[in-house]
Amino acid sequence: MPADAMAEPIAPPTRRERQRQATHDEIVEVSRRLLREEESLSLRGVATEMGITAPALYRYVDSFQELLMLVAMSVFGDVLAAMGEARDRHPDEDPAAQILATTVAFRRWALANPREFALIFANPATSSDGEPPPPDSGPGMFGGFFKDMFVRLWQRYDFPLPSDDELDPAVAAMLKDPDRARTLPCDFPGHPFGLTWVFTQCWGRLYGTVTLEVFRHMEATIISSGALFRSMLDDNARDLGFGDDWPRLRALIEAEMTRPA
Repeated sequence: MPADAMAEPIAPPTRRERQRQATHDEIVEVSRRLLREEESLSLRGVATEMGITAPALYRYVDSFQELLMLVAMSVFGDVLAAMGEARDRHPDEDPAAQILATTVAFRRWALANPREFALIFANPATSSDGEPPPPDSGPGMFGGFFKDMFVRLWQRYDFPLPSDDELDPAVAAMLKDPDRARTLPCDFPGHPFGLTWVFTQCWGRLYGTVTLEVFRHMEATIISSGALFRSMLDDNARDLGFGDDWPRLRALIEAEMTRPA
């Protein structure tokens, strides 16, 4: 008899487990609402909003740090869903369209959710602190989202990669250390180290531009026009070898940027 046929059936959650999960979900929902409303997020504030005492809240979360991580995981779920929807509007045979639509969706989500963006992308309390993020964590899933697309992009456009000798020696040493490479937003084991470096450069431009816009560290017209964002994509396009395909992709970007929310 096959081993899986002998496995015990999974018991449905008990009433108590369902109630606990419902309370857990409410904690995250209330916390995210307080975060969006620019309230001071704290365990006491969440408890007050839920109509329970702070000690009662500790039955579900052990600390403020755990609360932040739970909220961050929920937020990562939202941004990944938005990017996934954008990616899936385009076929796998067109990785450039997929990754550019994803990029526009990331920016749109970030501008619409600045405090949640800050929580997961600009808060030391929710960072991996220099450790490789687990694949099932928010940062791990975010980096993994790009991995297959970027490999297909390289295979499609055959853009040049720096050789190991062309990399900065310190960067080359870091990329050759699997544990250190896994701390990057995305790494590509089994592929040339230059592929990870090209992705890191493109991500650095995207993250830097979107962060400037989200935190309004740029003149309002430049943000609302999207001019700096488009210029950043022009720079990435040159590194990614889009060449003669860029006019088509530029039109796709415009369509994505003007797409109704």
